[in-house]
Amino acid sequence: MQYRNATLEDIPGVAQLQRKYHVSSISEEDKPDGFVTTLFTESQFKDLIELENGLAVACDAGKVVAYAMAASWQYWAQWPLFQYMIEDLPNVTYLGQTLSMDNSYQYGPICIDKDYRGTEVLPNVFEFSRIQMCERYPILITFINHINPRSYNAHVNKLGLDVIKSFEFNNNQYYELGYDTSKRTNGSTLP
Repeated sequence: MQYRNATLEDIPGVAQLQRKYHVSSISEEDKPDGFVTTLFTESQFKDLIELENGLAVACDAGKVVAYAMAASWQYWAQWPLFQYMIEDLPNVTYLGQTLSMDNSYQYGPICIDKDYRGTEVLPNVFEFSRIQMCERYPILITFINHINPRSYNAHVNKLGLDVIKSFEFNNNQYYELGYDTSKRTNGSTLP
C-alpha cells in the first residue's frame, strides 16, 4: 500500500471513489457503512491538489482505494456549510485556544473503498494527511453527520478525535470534531 499526495493523474480514480460512496449516488446496501456528503468537481480536486497540497491518497497496485482531504478555511469557503463553520470559529474553544482561520484547518471528507475498511488504511491515510498539515496548523477540525455512525465511530473511537459540539445546518445535525495535529495517529503503521 502506498500513501502519498495526489497528482492530477489521480483525479479520475478519486472521482470514481467519490461517485461510488457519495450520499446522492451510493447504493442503499452500502449506505449504512458510511458515505461522503460534499461533492467535488474535477476543477475543485485540481485546486485542492495544486493550491493546497491537500489530497492524500492510498493506492494499492496503482489504484486509488482511499482519499483524505485537508485544506485551509479559505479553500473551503466556496461551500455554504463551511462558510457557516468559518463564521462560528470565534465561538469555539478547543485545546485551550479560540479557533480561527489561522490556527485550524478543515479535514475531510475521507473515503475508503469498502474492501479496505477495517484495515490499516484509515489510520495511515489520516496520518499521512495530518503530517502534511501539522507544520501549518496546530488544530484539525472536521464534521460528521449524525446519520453517519460508522464515520463517527472511526474518527472518535479508532482515531481519537474529540467531539467539540453538535450543530445544525440545512436541517441536518452534525458533530464538530477536533484533533491536536502534534499527536501521532492511533493505529498508524507509517514510519
